[in-house]
Amino acid sequence: MTQSCSSQASCLGVPVRVHSMIVAAGVGSRFKSEIPKQLTPIFGKTVLEHSLSGLAKSHFIDHCLIVINALDTITPHLNFEIPVTFATGGSERWQSVQSGLQALIKAGVKEDELILIHDAARPTVPVEDINCVIQAAFCEEFGAILAAPVADTLKKASSNTSGHSYIEQTLDRSVIWQAQTPQVFRVGALLQALNHIAVSGIAITDEASAFEALNLPIRLVVGSRKNIKLTYPEDKIIIESILAS
Repeated sequence: MTQSCSSQASCLGVPVRVHSMIVAAGVGSRFKSEIPKQLTPIFGKTVLEHSLSGLAKSHFIDHCLIVINALDTITPHLNFEIPVTFATGGSERWQSVQSGLQALIKAGVKEDELILIHDAARPTVPVEDINCVIQAAFCEEFGAILAAPVADTLKKASSNTSGHSYIEQTLDRSVIWQAQTPQVFRVGALLQALNHIAVSGIAITDEASAFEALNLPIRLVVGSRKNIKLTYPEDKIIIESILAS
């Protein structure tokens, strides 16, 4: 069942340690910038620093593993509000997460503990949402993610020989959700799911998709519409407005 934070019932889940990871190994090609989008400056700090600052507001989080590109010489010298460590990512997002998980397990993280994964380019997630999705994951065998119910009318498109797109059908928006981060999972379960992706070659765009490929249930927790991702240049204006408020 999909639930908002305020409507979540108590559960018998035993709180375990929560670890956090920010995936910052991408180059953000859609953002059309000479620097990775997570290094874009806003109000004297990079987007990445703002994103980690949001996580640091949660009482569940006291450290963070940042997965970076092997050629990134800037991120290790930024200023972060909580202690951080670094791991080197791969060419695909799931490979970066897999690398980060392996580093955490090597450092002694237990497989039944929780790993919170957040996009480097989501600097406006409310702390209430962060705490909410963590609390939901405590109650789940595999995990929970923040997501927003889609409000717009959605059209499925098809193309003809002219190369133009045409409406094929209207989708039922009542069952469509827009995935956000943080996404929170059991460490061991996520690593197993990603190992399956590595073997099967299935293309995924977020960690929850790895569980979908195995038909394993992940809870949806209603997230704020303020939690937008810096994807296109015009998104920066919205993010600046939210941070300023």
